[in-house]
Amino acid sequence: MPRFVRYVHEFRRLMAGPLSLVVAVVVPLALGAVLLPARGHLANTNVALLLVVAVVAVAAVWHRLAGAVAALSAAAWFDFFFTRPYERFSISDSSDITTAVLLLAVGFAVSQLAARARRFEVIAVTDAGHLTRIHDAAVLARSKPAPAVMDHVRAELVDLLGLRACRFEYGSLIGHPPRLEHDGSVVVGRKPWPTEELGLPAEDVELRVFASGKYVGRFMLTPAPGSIPDRQSLLVAVTLADQAGAALETSAGHVTAA
Repeated sequence: MPRFVRYVHEFRRLMAGPLSLVVAVVVPLALGAVLLPARGHLANTNVALLLVVAVVAVAAVWHRLAGAVAALSAAAWFDFFFTRPYERFSISDSSDITTAVLLLAVGFAVSQLAARARRFEVIAVTDAGHLTRIHDAAVLARSKPAPAVMDHVRAELVDLLGLRACRFEYGSLIGHPPRLEHDGSVVVGRKPWPTEELGLPAEDVELRVFASGKYVGRFMLTPAPGSIPDRQSLLVAVTLADQAGAALETSAGHVTAA
C-alpha cells in the first residue's frame, strides 16, 4: 500500500469515535468563519452550497453519524453567521428559513450517500471477478435460506483470501482475535496490522457479521502460510460478509461450522 494511503487510513483510525463528532461540528464552523468576510457579497444560497460540500467531506472521510452532526452544524452556523439578525440563532427572512431547512435536509441526504459510497467503495474499484463474487452472493441472499448463503460465503472467502479454512460462529464474541474491519484494514489488539507486507496474522482472524444493525456472529478466517491478500480482496470479503448478514435478516436458518 502506498505510504500516503497508509497515512490516510491511520488518520481515519485515530480520528474515529467521539473525536470525529468534534471534527464534524468544527469543520462547518471553520468554513463559515472563512466565508464570513464575504457576508453581504456572497448569496446565502451559495454559502449553503459550500457548507454542503463540507458536510460531504466529513461523511466521506468518517461515517454516517459524523455526516449527520456536520449537517446540523452547517445549518446552525449558517443561521448564526449569515441570516439576519446576525450572530443570533434566529431568522427573520422567510427565504433564509427555506435555505436553512434545505441546507439541513440536503446535508443529511448527501452525508448518508457519501458515507454509504465510502463503505461500498469496493464496487467502484474491483475487477470483474470480484464483482461476480459480490453479485452471486447478493442473488443468493435474496433467494436462498441462510445456511446455503453462509456456506457459499465461506467457500468464497477461502478462495478469495487464500485461506486454509473458514468457519462461522453464532453468538457472543469470545476472546480478542485479530479483526478484519469494514474498511478493509486488519487490527491486532488496537493496532493496525500491515497486511500489505506481512499478509494476515498467523492466528484466526474474525470478520464480524451484522443483521439489522445488530451483531449476530462472525466468520473466523484461518490464513494459509504465505497468503497476502490485497486491499481490494479484503474489501470484497467485508462485502460478502454483509451479504451473509442480509440473508440472516430474512432467514432463521442454522449454520454448522466447517
